Amino acid sequence: MTLPRPTRRLALLGVAALLALPAWAQQPYPSRPIKIIVAFGAGGSADSIARLYGQKMSELLNTPVIIENKPGANQMTAIRALMASPPDGYTLYAATGSSLVQNPALRPGLPYDPLKDFTLIGMTVTNPGVIFVSPALPVHNIKELVAYDAANPGKLNYGSAGLGTAGHLAAEALISATGMKMTHVPYKADADVIREVVGGSVHVGIMTTLNTVQAVKAGQIRAIAVTAEKRLPYLPDVQALPEAGMKNLTALDPHTFASLVGPAGMPPAVVTKLNEAINKTSASPDVANRVRNTLNAEPVTGTPASFRQFVDAQLAIWREIGKTVKLPE
Repeated sequence: MTLPRPTRRLALLGVAALLALPAWAQQPYPSRPIKIIVAFGAGGSADSIARLYGQKMSELLNTPVIIENKPGANQMTAIRALMASPPDGYTLYAATGSSLVQNPALRPGLPYDPLKDFTLIGMTVTNPGVIFVSPALPVHNIKELVAYDAANPGKLNYGSAGLGTAGHLAAEALISATGMKMTHVPYKADADVIREVVGGSVHVGIMTTLNTVQAVKAGQIRAIAVTAEKRLPYLPDVQALPEAGMKNLTALDPHTFASLVGPAGMPPAVVTKLNEAINKTSASPDVANRVRNTLNAEPVTGTPASFRQFVDAQLAIWREIGKTVKLPE
């Protein structure tokens, strides 16, 4: 049967429009492996979370999920790789609090805007932090640290895994809130900071519970506060910030968070499918138990919209901190 001319014209236009779509937009998603870029080396908190979620999401999406570590340049190596990728859902970035919130709020000269240059897919976990000191330092809580700094001006330093990392920015927020004067000593990894605090050459650090609990329990470092609303079950003897009199440091809770984002302009259907996979992963008992008991973090479920609202609110908090904390561009 011959179609009427107007119907035939519409059909041809539909075929032409389909052919004009990029090749990836014509394939059912996912039809090939998904890559998650991690801005840090293997073995750290961000890498461990990305691998755990990638493994489960691979099962849910029935496609391989590959983790690619691209450390360097204050996470910009990974971010540039993401921004250069097509928005097809096959290249994602394991974004942390420092790359989505703290750095953009405190360093306005960065070549990206997290709300404009990324597609926000969903959060995976939130990470409480630990403020810790060398056992050689005669302090056992935040107030004693502030008093020690006042009595020994210019003596204290703090270590971080590098400029712009969560540990660096959290310490600067602590300094801003308390008036302390500590010198920043940047390293390349959290493990370096712990090693130097154990040895006594670095006095203070702020890091995720994943990287600190074992050293705290072994007596290698002394935890003086946790960046949470209340004490943590696996560090019951360590004060939470509000209990320590630091109610003005709500920006440190959570210490950081992990999430998945993509390049700007991803198809909504792909975003929805990935977000559903994240939520199912966070809600699965095996993953949730490992996140809580092994990674000392909290699994998160939510929508892309709620994730965006969270980032928006955190940016406002850290921009306020940025009025007193100035970082080099």
